[in-house]
Amino acid sequence: MTDASMTNLSRPGAPEASFGDYFALLKPRVMSLVVFTALVGLVVAPVPVHPFLGFVAILCIAVGGGASGALNMWWDADIDAIMRRTKSRPIPSGKTSPGDALALGLALSGFSVAVLFLAAGPLAAGLLAFTIFFYAVIYTMWLKRSTPQNIVIGGAAGAFPPMIGWAAATGDIAIESVLMFALTFMWTPPHFWALALFVKTDYGDAGVPMLTETHGRRSTRRHILAYTVLLVPVALGLGFTSIGGPVYLAIAAVLNLQFLAGAWQLFRRSEEQAEADGYAAEKKVFKISLGYLFLHFGALLIEAALRPWGGSWQILSGLFGA
Repeated sequence: MTDASMTNLSRPGAPEASFGDYFALLKPRVMSLVVFTALVGLVVAPVPVHPFLGFVAILCIAVGGGASGALNMWWDADIDAIMRRTKSRPIPSGKTSPGDALALGLALSGFSVAVLFLAAGPLAAGLLAFTIFFYAVIYTMWLKRSTPQNIVIGGAAGAFPPMIGWAAATGDIAIESVLMFALTFMWTPPHFWALALFVKTDYGDAGVPMLTETHGRRSTRRHILAYTVLLVPVALGLGFTSIGGPVYLAIAAVLNLQFLAGAWQLFRRSEEQAEADGYAAEKKVFKISLGYLFLHFGALLIEAALRPWGGSWQILSGLFGA
């Protein structure tokens, strides 16, 4: 982002920003996913956490996620002003200045990492600090505008919250937290590429090298199918760890069959077919992907809730008299 663009986006005489404008800088919709997956990572961990410390940990992760969003909006204000779906964000709409977003992002970053260090220890705080750095610097400032693999590599930033939640509870990293990370990481590319298929000109107009712009829509459809195929064993594999079980596996099986069928349909469609029905299938797959992650992590919560009764495997064996 250039100094000139920052100046142009700051409108003298504009009304004073409201609390809602500053809150919007934190990308609350994205933050909701961060909070939920981090909460699941903390709750499903095998170590009980004091409710107050758990609340503080989740609050810090949420604030850290919001800080990343503010830093992203500061740097991307120039391209946000070009794309239709981002023109109404606080900076391009003139409600806040880039400097405000930068100051807010830096302040919240320091606050969230410091408090999480005190509440949950160095590992959780270190992971949160790395996540903020990865999203704000590695993804936003470097990858997003330089490679069509921006979504693939940058997706790691959004995949860390459940691992941070787990670390806040246990103080370590385990196969369960790694697989929760991998689930989110592998889900991110087909989710965003499905969106890119029907948001046709936004990324190209802004000069963002999304796969649809650099390699074409046919290649994007192949990539969506490939990453969905790779996602399936990760999602199902999580069900055979200590935090999984038959409830999770049943829900995961349905969700992955649905997602895989949608990806296969996109792979078989031509651009002419997509244009003819207004990208109906692409929009449907994107909607499926929206619920995919929430429902997988929700299933993990169900499994955790059944632990006092021996867990879902024990309950199932009891029902069938095994």
